[in-house]
Amino acid sequence: MIAIGSDHGGYDLKMRVIAYLEEKQIAYKDMGCDSKASVDYPSFGHAVAKAVADGSCEKGIVVCTTGIGISIAANKVPGIRCALCSDTLSAKMTRLHNDANVLALGGGMLGDNLALDIVETFLNTPFSGEEKHQRRIDLLEKF
Repeated sequence: MIAIGSDHGGYDLKMRVIAYLEEKQIAYKDMGCDSKASVDYPSFGHAVAKAVADGSCEKGIVVCTTGIGISIAANKVPGIRCALCSDTLSAKMTRLHNDANVLALGGGMLGDNLALDIVETFLNTPFSGEEKHQRRIDLLEKF
């Protein structure tokens, strides 16, 4: 299951990602927001990250206007490795090397086609499992 959330600036892209998840028959949990009315991104970034950290969702996707603020909020939750990606290579590499478990997107920064390609890459790229990458992830958890 994928946890997904956004603030008002990411609402439109969040809804497009939800349509993609439904089309691909990927289970998701919408953590809000529910409209384009102004809200505070930390609440939604935290809700998605918490669902991933507690194991109720396998991965998460967070969206705000730039993706920056909501990625910072998600990364405040222990065990979360949220990566802001604006291209498919970054999405691939953060899964392969960092085992990122939350993807951040900028709803005001990306076109729909690119954003959905990033989501698809993130969701379908496994962690490489290489010892050097696991060692680095383990170090992240210590700090």
